[in-house]
Amino acid sequence: MQSDPNAVFQQRQQTFLQQEQNAQQRHNQLAMIRLVWFAVAVIAVWLLGQAGQSWAAVGVLTVGIVGFLVLLRKHQAIRRRRDLARQLVFVNEDEAARLQRQYRRPETGQLFTSAVHPYAGDLDVFGAHSLFRLLNRTHTREGQIRLATWLQNPSPADAIRLRQEAVQQLVSQLDWRQQFEALARVEETVGRSPDALINWAEAPNEPLPGYINIGRFVLPVVTLALFVAWLIGYVPGVAVIASVGISWLVLRQTAERVMRLSDQTVELSTALQTVNTLFVQAEQVSGNATRLVAVREALSSQSQKASEAVRELASLTEGLNYRRNPYFYFLFGIATLWDWHYLIRLTNWRAQHGPALRRWFDALGELEALNSLAGFAYAHPAYATPIITDGELALTMTAASHPLLVPGRSVANSLSMIGSGQTILITGSNMSGKSTFLRTVGTNVVLALAGAVVSAEQFSCSVVQVFTSMRTQDSLEESTSSFYAELKRLQALITLTNTPSTLPVLYFLDEILKGTNSVDRHRGAEALIRQLHKTTASGFVSTHDLELGQLTNASDFIRNYHFQSDLRAGELVFDYQLRSGVCTAFNASQLMQAIGIQINELIQ
Repeated sequence: MQSDPNAVFQQRQQTFLQQEQNAQQRHNQLAMIRLVWFAVAVIAVWLLGQAGQSWAAVGVLTVGIVGFLVLLRKHQAIRRRRDLARQLVFVNEDEAARLQRQYRRPETGQLFTSAVHPYAGDLDVFGAHSLFRLLNRTHTREGQIRLATWLQNPSPADAIRLRQEAVQQLVSQLDWRQQFEALARVEETVGRSPDALINWAEAPNEPLPGYINIGRFVLPVVTLALFVAWLIGYVPGVAVIASVGISWLVLRQTAERVMRLSDQTVELSTALQTVNTLFVQAEQVSGNATRLVAVREALSSQSQKASEAVRELASLTEGLNYRRNPYFYFLFGIATLWDWHYLIRLTNWRAQHGPALRRWFDALGELEALNSLAGFAYAHPAYATPIITDGELALTMTAASHPLLVPGRSVANSLSMIGSGQTILITGSNMSGKSTFLRTVGTNVVLALAGAVVSAEQFSCSVVQVFTSMRTQDSLEESTSSFYAELKRLQALITLTNTPSTLPVLYFLDEILKGTNSVDRHRGAEALIRQLHKTTASGFVSTHDLELGQLTNASDFIRNYHFQSDLRAGELVFDYQLRSGVCTAFNASQLMQAIGIQINELIQ
């Protein structure tokens, strides 16, 4: 049985905090040791030089440089260990906060929003308090896009089941999953778009002049020989300058191409080092789930692992971009024909691995998205893995609650709907829970179709196209009233249900046609419900129009449910429980009296 997630996250916070503090202490010690080592080496070399012990000074200098480099590597390793522990502390703080529906990470997915999306705006798929923010444990751009796509678009039933299978195998791999996320957090540039790099990798190789392969070795050797000859007095300095000048002239032949390559790789040259560690971690994911096996297989190219190839690319791009340092370039880069060496090596890398780079990033993004679903499942062990059914439109839920509300603080309800052309009418007083219930059903369906667990004891649904009309607003820019905005939304629903290739539509209409008078509202709502009955669509309609509830007397495709409120000791009480039938008690008068409108006196 899984331990309490909150207790696990709290305990891991303390463990990694202690590791961070220990690493910081060691980091400080090594910084002092490096300083002392450098000072002692400099003083020793100076004293030996003053004493005329040239060879001893050279030996001490060599030992000093080697020792300093060793200490530097150790210092960098302990700094990385400290930074990783720090990010693991944050990951567990973030997980604990999410249980209370508080979020430490700033990403809201707002860049994926669309005003014309069938349901994202109404069901809080993106935003400050959203499904994306609740689920998101991705850091690469591809991971965010993959997760957002799953939330925005229903997938085929088989694809959803394969995600569920992978998620179930990832849930128990807590150490691997948190390490995977923390590694991505160490380097902020991981989230940058790799499009420029991928475009370079997929572009056909431009032929290089044949003389480059020979010239990149011959000219530097000639320059070096002339330099040594000048030092011992055999040739004048102008010969060295002339050789360097020739090197500069031949480099001009490929300067534009090298600069373009440098521009395409410079932003990701640092990030590639961290991305490489993510690929290493991704290659180590265990499990025989079809999607996990596919990810591992995708992270290979011609018998070479993606991590090895990306590490090589990181080294090459870093080396190439040394040229952007003018001191390095003029003092060393020109004479060695630095550009040519890296241009050829990068060209060879592209020919061997270029076509696979996009596939590697896609696989990494998929694994991050699966990790997001697994993290959500681990944090909510009481949530159900939904059953995805084939065939006609179907939805059954037991004790379902809103996933964006703190678990245990929301009221659960149960319901089922089988078949096309069905409408469930929800009536009830103000603030009784009608809108929240519609969002409860809608958000859980979206989670189920993304492959995630849902906030319910049991849940099953078929693959549907969710459509909502709940938050229609007026627009001054478009000179659109809220009523006309709702009409446009309903027009989109009618168009969607009349599109032959569309999945069965599951619609959620909140306070239908609220912007017009009661007579037109009733006529329009009844006509729409009857029209939708003739399609493959089914759905939910909330309304204050009690007359719509009478449709059940003549139609077996409409069912009535309601929420109610009670007046106790002068206060309105809501239990948020879904009940069968039409609501008979409304609270608008009591609410108006509560703010000072003297309704009783008016009636008298």
